[in-house]
Amino acid sequence: MDPRMTQTLPPGQHRRLDFPRFGLLRFAQRMPAQAPPLRLRVCGLVRKELWLDAAAWAGLQRVTLQCDFHCVTGWSSAGLSWSGVRMRDVYQALIQAQAEPDDQVAYVLMRGSDGARACLPLADLLAEDVLLADQLNGQALGLDHGAPLRLVAPAHYGYKSVKHLERLEFCRDLSRYRSSAWRFMDHPRARVAHEERGRWLPGWLLRWLYRPLVTFTVRRFAKAGTADRLAKHG
Repeated sequence: MDPRMTQTLPPGQHRRLDFPRFGLLRFAQRMPAQAPPLRLRVCGLVRKELWLDAAAWAGLQRVTLQCDFHCVTGWSSAGLSWSGVRMRDVYQALIQAQAEPDDQVAYVLMRGSDGARACLPLADLLAEDVLLADQLNGQALGLDHGAPLRLVAPAHYGYKSVKHLERLEFCRDLSRYRSSAWRFMDHPRARVAHEERGRWLPGWLLRWLYRPLVTFTVRRFAKAGTADRLAKHG
């Protein structure tokens, strides 16, 4: 038996044996043609704007984290192995020292090069298990899953783990935040253990609203990815 099948899932989740490319439908066609250079902009409520690349954190400890990925729509992929550097280490060694965030910073707004946006409280972002990942299952991170750099926040639903990460904006509140999704779909924290799938509506209701969309969305993203690869090699 696959050892992943014995693991207990959080409330409302069901297991997939694959790890599909997935997201809001309008992002199916937005995968970059090739991985952009790894450059992470640090901005917002900081004393000095900062640009980071892989060389900037070359001296930091690399870690490998084996964890489950939980999509807000109700599917989970277990036992993924991500490698990279801890967000906490990048923050303490580089961002605090060089960008000097204001003491009033409470949230971080994240943006990917495909236009996807998410937010997390700074305290959540600095948890020990949050990574800036550039490898998945021992291989360089592919475009399907966020190359060249992806946030990995296992305690939160997958939409917080922004792919193609290019910007971290430090803020005191969420007044500047514009979600990629309808507002009711985007919880400020989206903690899996608390089933914080969205705002206002209970998690158990959202899981049943989302579930019929999963198969169609997986197929749409797979089709878009196949078409993109054919176009590149045609």
